[in-house]
Amino acid sequence: MTSLFDPMPLGILHLPNRVVMAPLTRNRAPDAIPTALMAEYYAQRASAGLLITEATAISAQGQGYADVPGLYGVEQLDGWKRVTEAVHARKGRIFVQLWHVGRVSHLDLQPDGQKPVAPSAITARTKTYLIKNGVGSFVPTSEPRALLSEELPGIVHDYRHAARHALSTAGFDGVEVHGANGYLLDQFLKTGANRRADDYGGSIENRARLMLEVMRAVVGEVGGARTGLRISPVTPANDIDDENPQALFEYLMKQLAPMGLAYLHVIEGATGGPRDIADRPFDYRAMRETYRAAGGKGAWMVNNGYDKVLAERALAEGADLVAFGKLFIANPDLVQRLRNDAPLNPPDKATFYGGGAHGYTDYPALRAA
Repeated sequence: MTSLFDPMPLGILHLPNRVVMAPLTRNRAPDAIPTALMAEYYAQRASAGLLITEATAISAQGQGYADVPGLYGVEQLDGWKRVTEAVHARKGRIFVQLWHVGRVSHLDLQPDGQKPVAPSAITARTKTYLIKNGVGSFVPTSEPRALLSEELPGIVHDYRHAARHALSTAGFDGVEVHGANGYLLDQFLKTGANRRADDYGGSIENRARLMLEVMRAVVGEVGGARTGLRISPVTPANDIDDENPQALFEYLMKQLAPMGLAYLHVIEGATGGPRDIADRPFDYRAMRETYRAAGGKGAWMVNNGYDKVLAERALAEGADLVAFGKLFIANPDLVQRLRNDAPLNPPDKATFYGGGAHGYTDYPALRAA
């Protein structure tokens, strides 16, 4: 039976285990520039089969939270290069998650205080994170404006540009496109946020158009073997929903299958919440079978509330990789702890967002616990 600790190929990489560090927003990148502290944080966790960075904005417009990193400036790319060098020095493998938040933003975070952008001018009933005078707080998102159809090629270009420089300049091993959790690509995908009447709204095919254009552009730039995609079929995160997610995502699987992706990263249930949502049933097995039947060979990565027992069960039922989030925050040596059934450090929720080393790089490793 497949174990969490079995090696496996992933695109052009060879992973020593199937434990993945999920993307985790930590708000410790002032001016969107990765710091030396971030390099230490990721290097501490390099024993994971794969590290996926916190969500990283592809453009200034794509920013939605205070002190999250970007990929669109020289200083940002140089900062990320320090991170990748630190991870590679410890024989780790790291993908960067490409992010455009769309409507999940605030006027204070947008260039020149402009409105955030979205498929339709519908305000998300959710909150974002601002830091003022050194104090962080969650505030309601601002009203967005609807993107014009002629603006969308520029969005696709920003994804392509970020992917290219993530590898060629910053030294990442690959990229993961963030298509989940109610951010821009997910907003276009789902009926709850997309009320457009043009070629990017209405039918499933139209609503999936932008995500598929982005995926083809990124794959064309860096190759499918270096590209992953994160999706969340039924999460209510950031006020997102769809009237028929099963049909939507099975259509998406058929379109993604020929792209030769390294993996699909699937959030099951509500992001950071229950794995089963009573009023949002979804058949994940059927979605995976649709992808495989269409020729999709990418690794299948599962995510949301996994522990070792649940992870091993998922692998036995056909998953290839398991992503862990909060457990990696408090346990830099999570792979060793899971392998040895060792006690886990509890995470300090008060230090999740913003701050310095405390609650970030000062969790003890097993040998020092």
